[in-house]
Amino acid sequence: MEQNLLAFLAAALVLVTVFLLIMASSWRGENPVRARVDSLISGTNREDLPDLARPFGERVLGPALDAVANRILAILPQSVLDGVRKRLILAGEPLNLGGFLTVMALSAGLFVVLGVALVVAAGGGFQAKALLVMVALGGAGLVLPYFWLINRIRRRQSVIIKSLPDSFDLVTTCVEAGLGLDAALARVAEKVQGPFAEELSRTLREVGMGRMRRDALQELGERTGVADLITFVNAVVQAEQMGTGVGQVLRVQSEQLRLRRRQRAEEMANQAPVKMVFPLVLCIFPTLFLVILGPAGITVYESFMK
Repeated sequence: MEQNLLAFLAAALVLVTVFLLIMASSWRGENPVRARVDSLISGTNREDLPDLARPFGERVLGPALDAVANRILAILPQSVLDGVRKRLILAGEPLNLGGFLTVMALSAGLFVVLGVALVVAAGGGFQAKALLVMVALGGAGLVLPYFWLINRIRRRQSVIIKSLPDSFDLVTTCVEAGLGLDAALARVAEKVQGPFAEELSRTLREVGMGRMRRDALQELGERTGVADLITFVNAVVQAEQMGTGVGQVLRVQSEQLRLRRRQRAEEMANQAPVKMVFPLVLCIFPTLFLVILGPAGITVYESFMK
C-alpha cells in the first residue's frame, strides 16, 4: 500500500514539475505594447475576439497567474520588488516581475508537497522534525529560482564581456572610416550576435524614437551591469560633452578592453594550478597510493598470516 502511494505521489510530482517548467518557459505575462503591435500586424484586435477563439492559456491560465502575481506583489515590500526587478533586467527579462514571483511561489509549494510525500512515505506523523523538513524544502524551492536568475545574470554578463573587445574594435574602425557613431553602433548590432547586440539594438531604437543618445547609452550600461561597458559609455559621453574626437576615445577604450581581456585570461591561467589541487587530492592521489602501497600491504598481510 505504501509503495503504491509513493509511486502515485512520484508520478504526480513529475507531472506538476513538467507543467511548471512549461509554464515558466512560455509565460511572460501580458505585455500591452507587444499585444498592440501584434494586433496591428494581423489587422485584428485581440480584445475583440470572442472568448472561445482565444488560446486556453490566455483565457484560463493567464488570469489565474496574474491574480496570484498581484497578491504576491501586494504582500512584498517595495525594496524587495525593486531588487528582483533590477536582477530581472540584468538577466535580460526572461520573465516579468509578477511571473517570476509566481514561479517562486509555485516552486516553494511544489517542494512542500514533496516534503509531505516524503513524510507520508516514511510512515511518520507530522511532528516537529517533519514540519522542519517541510519548511526547509519550502525554503529551498523558494530560493532555487533566485539562484537560477543569478546564474543567468552571470552567464549573460560573461557573454557580453567576451564580445565587447571585438565589437568596439569594429565600432572604432567604422568611425575612423567616416561613419557616425549611431551608424557604427548599428553596424555592430547587425554583425554581432548575442545579448550585447540585442541591447544595442534596443538602445538604437530608443535613440531613433527621440531619446537623447547620452541617456540611452547610460541606460545600456545599467541594463547589462558590465563594468567595462559602463566605463566605455562614460568615456564616450564625456568625449561628446567636452568636444573631444570620438574616434580617438574609441581607439583608447578598445585598447583598454583588449588589455583587460588579456589580464582576465592571465588571471584564469594563474588560478588553474590552485583549482587542480582538489582533483589531484581527491581522485589521483588515492589511486596512486593504492597502486604503490597495495603490493606492500598484501606482502605484510601474507607474512602475518604465516
